[in-house]
Order: sequence, then structure tokens, then C-alpha cells
Amino acid sequence: MKDLLDIKRFMLYAWVGLAIVVMCTIQEVYHHATFGMALLECIWLTIYLTLVNYVLFEYTVPRLRVRKFYIGILLFVLYIFLFTALFHHWAQLGHLLHLNDDYIDPPGKHHDLGEEASFSIPSAFIFGIVSHLYKHAQLRQTAQQLRIEKQTAELNYLKSQTNPHFLFNTLNNIYSLARDKSDQAPETILRLSKILRYMLYEAGGSFVAVEQELKVIGDYISLEKLRYDESLRINFNYDVEDMKQAVPPLLLMPMVENAFKHGASETRIHPFVDIHLSIAQRKLAFYVRNSTEEHNGNGQVRENIGLSNLRRQLELLYTDYEVSVEQKQSEFSATLKINLASHV
Repeated sequence: MKDLLDIKRFMLYAWVGLAIVVMCTIQEVYHHATFGMALLECIWLTIYLTLVNYVLFEYTVPRLRVRKFYIGILLFVLYIFLFTALFHHWAQLGHLLHLNDDYIDPPGKHHDLGEEASFSIPSAFIFGIVSHLYKHAQLRQTAQQLRIEKQTAELNYLKSQTNPHFLFNTLNNIYSLARDKSDQAPETILRLSKILRYMLYEAGGSFVAVEQELKVIGDYISLEKLRYDESLRINFNYDVEDMKQAVPPLLLMPMVENAFKHGASETRIHPFVDIHLSIAQRKLAFYVRNSTEEHNGNGQVRENIGLSNLRRQLELLYTDYEVSVEQKQSEFSATLKINLASHV
């Protein structure tokens, strides 16, 4: 019974009932009834129909089962009775209370219930259609909410994969320095602590200012520089019209990591990494180019977990974006373009 008395759902039927009262009153006034009496009659009759239709579409119909065919027949007969004979008795009660003059015949005259049916049955169709449309809209809204929750959970999972992946690569760098007893190991740990602070306190939200993203990329590049001698050439520049422009945290980092881990670190002769970011009119373009060992394949690129996760995150975050990679003989390049205004 608690499920039946849903105030929010009942209000929907009340609004439909109000619309029926308006249409009924206009029709009665058109047939020469006074406005006051017509309004009272329509309100009285519609109260009954609203209650019956609410029980019909919110309690009876949802519980019908094909296997209980005979019960369905009995319920059909019951509601025909409710929409005709009992509706007539409701009209008579209104007549006794001086609230209704419709469907009242002189004493002794046989009454035709078809008059009640001509009003009650169409009202049932109106209530039924509105109820169906409302439930359909609710189902679509619920499905949309579930889809959003699923995508959010997947996005958080992808982030949880990316962050440890990034941390693992950095710890490998520190291990290499510590194994070689390098004096740069303490500075490396200090820079790592800054990056971890960013990951813990800044990257947990949906967006960060692009200046913060650039700073953490700069810190990461500085960490990588400590592993190499002067033979590594790094070019990192940007052209951003608004440094407060919001971007997802650590979204660009996989491309930077990829350039070092699968590019510069595996290049023995003249390693290089070129990184360029531009943002203008909410259009982001990120270019990363790095050296690789000579590649004799057919140009096909096997993406690592970082780039694969990046593609999936973009699918969940934006509707207008493009990711392209190109493998040349001794060079790899990755390009990311995003319309930041197309955020889902």
C-alpha cells in the first residue's frame, strides 16, 4: 500500500485531472450551463476518475501477468463497472450534495450508462497515455543516469590505472639513479614528491587549470632530464591564451610518458623529445614527437596502456576530439586535438 500512495506520481494524475476539468468546464459552458455549476460538476466527476485511473495504471496494470488470464478478465469487468455503474452512483451522490446535475434522470426512468462511459472511458485513455509517456521518460532518465554512473566508474578506473603507471615509471628512474649512487637521487625524490602532491590533492577533481597541468609536465620532464646526459635534446613549449582554462588532470601525461619511456630511453644516438601545446578559442592541440630506434615495420603502431587509456578517457569525456600517431623509421609522433567545449 505504501507503493500505491506515491505523492509525486499522484500529483501527475492530479495535473491531468485538472486539464480534464478545464476541458469539461468549457464543454459544459458551451452547452449553456452556468460557469459555476459547470466547474463544480466537472471537479466532482473528475475527482472520482482521477482516483480510479491512478489505481488502475499505478497499481493494477503493473501487476497484471499473462499467466493469470482469468484474473485479468475479472479485473477488466471490475473496471468497466467502476467506469460506468459506480461512476453513476458517484454522480448521484454529487446530486444529493448539490454538486452535480449530470447523468441524473427523473425517478422511474431507466438510465443509460453509456453516457457515463462516453466521459469516463476517454478519460482513461488520456490518463493511460500520459502515464505511459511519463514512465517512458523516467526509464530513459534512469538509463541515462546509469550510463553516466557506469562511465564515471570506468573513467575513475582508467585514472587509477594511469596514475600508478606514471608512478611506476618514475620510481624506476629513481631506482636507476640510486643503483648508480647518483648525487641526483635526492633531487629526483624531491621532484617526485611535488608530482605526488599534485596527484593526491589536485588531480582528484574533474578539472584543473592548464597552468597546473603544464607545471606537472615540466616537473616530470625535469625528472627525466636527470637520467640523461647532454645528448638528450628536449624542446617543451606552449602557446595558451588563457592559463586558467580548465582541462582534465593528467590527461596529457600519457603522451609525455610515452615519448620518454618508449622513445628517448630506447634511442642510443641523438635522442630527442619535442612537446608543444596550444590552446586557442577552446581548441586544444598537443603535439609530441620523439626519437626511436630504426623501425623497419609497415608503419603500424602498437599502442601501450597509456595511449589506450588516453583514447578511452577521451571517449568518455569529449564528443569532438582526434588522436593520431605515426611511426616513421626513427621517429614517433602523436597528435591530440580536442574541442574543449564538447565536454560530455
